[in-house]
Amino acid sequence: MDLFEYQARDLFEAYGVPVLAGIIADTPDEVRAAAEKLGGTVVVKAQVKAGGRGKAGGVKVAHNPDDAAKASETIFGLDIKGHIVKRVMVAAGARIKEEYYFSVLLDRANRSYLSLSSFEGGMEIEELAVERPEALARIEVDPLAGIDLAKATEIAIAAKFPAEIVDKVAPVFVKLYEVYKGEDATLVEVNPLVLTEDGDIVALDGKVSLDENADFRHPNHEALVDSGAEDPLEAKAKRLGLNYVKLDGEVGVIGNGAGLVMSTLDVVSYAGEKWGGAKPANFLDIGGGASAEVMANGLDVILGDAQVKSVFVNVFGGITSCDAVANGIVGALKTLGSTASKPLVVRLDGNKVQEGRQILADYNHPLVSLADTMDEGADKAAELASK
Repeated sequence: MDLFEYQARDLFEAYGVPVLAGIIADTPDEVRAAAEKLGGTVVVKAQVKAGGRGKAGGVKVAHNPDDAAKASETIFGLDIKGHIVKRVMVAAGARIKEEYYFSVLLDRANRSYLSLSSFEGGMEIEELAVERPEALARIEVDPLAGIDLAKATEIAIAAKFPAEIVDKVAPVFVKLYEVYKGEDATLVEVNPLVLTEDGDIVALDGKVSLDENADFRHPNHEALVDSGAEDPLEAKAKRLGLNYVKLDGEVGVIGNGAGLVMSTLDVVSYAGEKWGGAKPANFLDIGGGASAEVMANGLDVILGDAQVKSVFVNVFGGITSCDAVANGIVGALKTLGSTASKPLVVRLDGNKVQEGRQILADYNHPLVSLADTMDEGADKAAELASK
C-alpha cells in the first residue's frame, strides 16, 4: 500500500524524523485557514500517489493565505498521470540551501534491503541515476543488523556527503530506517532531503510503501487505506478473505493455487486470440483447502463484475475436493438466483472428480458446462465471452 505524502509526513514525525508542519485541506477555504495557521510562506501540494506533481502544476508556493487559496483552485481537480487531485497539503515553507536523496527499500532480487543515497540528489534523482550513476550510492543493508549510526555514516560517506554534513544526515538515516522497520515498509524514500539555510536537515517530501502482508501487526494501517480509490470488487474480495486482483478482460477466472491460476490466465489469453481477443478479467485463487463457502464467495465477486462475460472455474482437487467445489458452485448459483446470468465453464480434476462432476450434472443448470481439460475449458470460456 502506497501512502500519500501527508501520511508519510505524519509517520516520519511519529518516529522523530525532522519534518515541516503540514495541514491537509479539501477546499480553498480550508487551504486559506491552514495558511493562516501556519503563517508566512507556505507550499500547497497536491496529494496524489504519483510522481512529477511539481512539473504538472500540482505544487505551488504562496506568500499569504489569499494567494494559497487561489493557488489551490488551480490544483484541485488537476489530472496528474490519471490521478485527480481531491486533497492538498499546506506545508510550511523552508529556505533550502542544498537538496539530497535517501531511500531504503526491499531488494527482492538479492533477498536483502538496499539503501540508495546521493549528496547530489533531489528532485532530478531519476536523471542523475541514469546520467551519472556513480553519484548514487547503493549500499546493501543486512535485515538483521539494520541501519545503526555506524551503518548510516558508511552510507553517507559512500554517497559523497562532506564530513560536516555526514554528522547531520546520519542520525536522520537511522530514524528513517526505524520507520522502515517499525512499519513493515517495502520502501521509505525522502526526495528531497534538504539542508536549510539555518543548517537543519529536513525531510521535505516522503514516499512510503507498506507491506500489506504485515497488516495483522498494524491495525492502525487500516486508517491509511484510500477507500475512495480502492476498486469496489477488490475491496469486497478483501473483506471476504479472497486472493483477488481485477484485470481488464472478459473471462472471469477461478482456480485453486496461485500457480494453477497463473497458468490459467496464460491459457485463457492464448485461447482468446481466436475469439476476438478475449482476455482474463481477474486473478482469483480460492486456495488449497478452500471450502464450498469460499467457492461461493469467489463466484459472487466475479459475477458482480459487469465486465465479465463468462467464467472459467479450473480446479485440481488435492486438499480441495472436487465435490466441495461443485457444491460451492451450486450454492452460489442458488444464492445469486437471477443475478447469475453469465455462463460458467467448469474443469474439475483430481480428488473426488467424479463426485464433483456428478453433482454439477445432476443440478443441470443451463449456465454451467463441463470441460475435460484446461485447454478445452479456456477455449470454451473465451468463445462464450466473445458472444
